[in-house]
Amino acid sequence: MTEVEFIEELKLKSTNAYSKLIDDFQQKVFGTCISFVPNKEDAEDIAQEVFVEVFNSINKFKGDSKLSTWIYRITTNKCLEFIRRKNTKKRFAFLQSITGNAIPFDKTNYFTDINHPGILLENKELNATLFKAINSLPESQSVVFILHKIDGKSYQEIAEITKRSLSSVESVMFRAKKNLQNRLGNYYKNEH
Repeated sequence: MTEVEFIEELKLKSTNAYSKLIDDFQQKVFGTCISFVPNKEDAEDIAQEVFVEVFNSINKFKGDSKLSTWIYRITTNKCLEFIRRKNTKKRFAFLQSITGNAIPFDKTNYFTDINHPGILLENKELNATLFKAINSLPESQSVVFILHKIDGKSYQEIAEITKRSLSSVESVMFRAKKNLQNRLGNYYKNEH
């Protein structure tokens, strides 16, 4: 079955096409989710949201890109939405804590609970520091960095997923690396 035929089957709500879609993309989508949100349960929830979105919006797929690129774009957006929601809740809880409304505020950083299979650093604290630094980057830089360095996507694939030019992706990656060097360099100067 060609990709065009497969997409048509998905648009017709074929159960077999949906099963094939999940079989083909489940691990890839989960891998991308856990690259952005290094917590297994949350990554699984986001992956489920991705497939619901794909199922519900397959009729909007125009075929401007490969199906896989479109799915990665949805995955990236769902991960960023999750991170924004998480950060908004933390800001709200912080504001409530300083205004005297007694709602317990979790002072631990969300990204310290790391179960990421793609990062093979031995020290969990080092993982947490790295993810904090990555997530402190501007969103465009963290997306490009995660997709390339953690998820293993090529610059061309990232350009298609993010709808940027290849030179823009390279430029954003260069700035991300520079910012990470500065942030991590400052961390190590202060810690050691």
